[in-house]
Amino acid sequence: MSELSFRAIDAWWWPWVFLAIAGWFANDVWRLLGVAFSGRLTEESRLFTIVKAVATALVAGVIAKLILWPSGDLAEASLALRLGAVAIGFAAFRLGGESVAIGVISGEAVFLGGRLLGW
Repeated sequence: MSELSFRAIDAWWWPWVFLAIAGWFANDVWRLLGVAFSGRLTEESRLFTIVKAVATALVAGVIAKLILWPSGDLAEASLALRLGAVAIGFAAFRLGGESVAIGVISGEAVFLGGRLLGW
């Protein structure tokens, strides 16, 4: 086996093993580094501020992609429904004392209600 790729082994289980290994490596290496260096960082440090900004930008990018250019079943929902669910979820988050749970549950309720109504 000269290369370790998604199609390197022709077995039904290989893609699952490959994704598990790639998923672990991509996430846990950074978690381990975070644990190793977290004791030396303060929340006001320049490095911590940069890491927070990058992490927030990545999450915002993923959310924007899911809303504006969805794939699969999410693409069947109208853009208006997706944007409306986000807007109501954000409003509920702000009005609910910045509770993430309230924002997520509100947004999901609006989205699922809209899908049940055929929007």
